[in-house]
Amino acid sequence: MPKVKVLDRSGKELKELNAPDDVLSYSANEHLLYEAVVNYRANQRQGTASTKTRKQVSGGGKKPWRQKGTGRARAGSTRSPLWRKGGITFGPHLRSYYYKLPKKSKTNAIKFALSEKYKEGQITVMKDLTFKEPRTKDGVSFLESLGLDSVLIVDSHENKNLILSMRNIPGVKIVDYNQINVYDILNHKSLIFSQQSFDLLMEKLK
Repeated sequence: MPKVKVLDRSGKELKELNAPDDVLSYSANEHLLYEAVVNYRANQRQGTASTKTRKQVSGGGKKPWRQKGTGRARAGSTRSPLWRKGGITFGPHLRSYYYKLPKKSKTNAIKFALSEKYKEGQITVMKDLTFKEPRTKDGVSFLESLGLDSVLIVDSHENKNLILSMRNIPGVKIVDYNQINVYDILNHKSLIFSQQSFDLLMEKLK
């Protein structure tokens, strides 16, 4: 059974937690991680890129010249895609890129990502992640004491002082345990959990 050390704020080991085998020792096809990352990134897209077709571009109501006798090619509108300031052919339009990944696939991808971080020794569980007041300086000191820089911190969204102390530090992101995703896990070198959030996440995933 995987064991995870629980540390205090100074980095001293307090105890060990037993983690479920089917969470931190989970093995799967790496393609599952790829699918989860593509899904996450697609769902972040706003889909606001848009171009105008020839019927949407203003002007062009008058035929530029008569059909025959000028020696020039036939033209019906100055807003043809062939013309400067004309419409765009096959350009992007407003759309949603959102799609759902099966719930089980999403859960298994998170298990696999956490398992890989556990094997690399990049998961740290803290007894407590509370700050007396919101100060970025305290957040920087905390990370320096652990020797970490690229970090995903997992706790409750109710821990306002933690969020305010960490949000301006480059390479650091704070998420609620309910909102953890594969992209954030892979995008940061290390993970820091509060003991409460770790226990809740393990219970949710097993």
